[in-house]
Amino acid sequence: MSAILDLVGLSKSFGALRATDALSLAVEENELHAIIGPNGAGKTTLIGQITGEIAPDEGSILYAGTDITGWPVARRALAGLARSFQITTLINGFTAQDNVALAVQARSGHSFRFLRNAQRDPQLQEPARSYLAVVGLEDRRSVLVEELSHGEHRQLEIAVALAMEPRVLLLDEPMAGMGPADARKIIDLLRGLKGQLTIVLIEHDMDAVFSLADRVTVLVSGRPLTTGSVEAVRADPLVREAYLGEEVPYA
Repeated sequence: MSAILDLVGLSKSFGALRATDALSLAVEENELHAIIGPNGAGKTTLIGQITGEIAPDEGSILYAGTDITGWPVARRALAGLARSFQITTLINGFTAQDNVALAVQARSGHSFRFLRNAQRDPQLQEPARSYLAVVGLEDRRSVLVEELSHGEHRQLEIAVALAMEPRVLLLDEPMAGMGPADARKIIDLLRGLKGQLTIVLIEHDMDAVFSLADRVTVLVSGRPLTTGSVEAVRADPLVREAYLGEEVPYA
């Protein structure tokens, strides 16, 4: 495999806090790469830099061999970097299918100004229905967003991200706040997506991480403590001493 994401010497500070500290990391194409670590490790800040929401102070981000460090969020999204839950805000008053249709519309280069057009256009609605089927929400396609459950919101947000046709899907705690049944749906969904695209997953549920990931990176103080297979990370004495052997919350 070859790296689709290559992060080279990324650093980001917020005042005296160094959230990312000369971080280098390669994510291979079509792998599911989990990033774990304690609160304050810099995981969400790292994802923000990859998507363009946060500008690094130093370092570079290579995507498919191209330096995208200076690219804005929209350009990265259209190039195939999609962040679930932040591609767009789910719109109340619109159905699940209409929300996904808007993402299909955005992917084709049209503006979100034409909201009502997306509701009537079969060239947008039909692909939207297919993405809902992928995440298990086809039978909820006509339900308004505000009437969906918390777990269904998360499924819908993933459908919206998939409608952007990403090569890399970035997920920041997709199972947060879910009960066991809803979490299982997300785990099964991600397992079905494995190998079809690259997934970068931040998740506090270690059982989910270890059942899904091809490789795991453990962050501490903005730097990778280690990167390796699930088996290698589980067996690493530094990881076991610092995290897995203690009741330290992941987030």
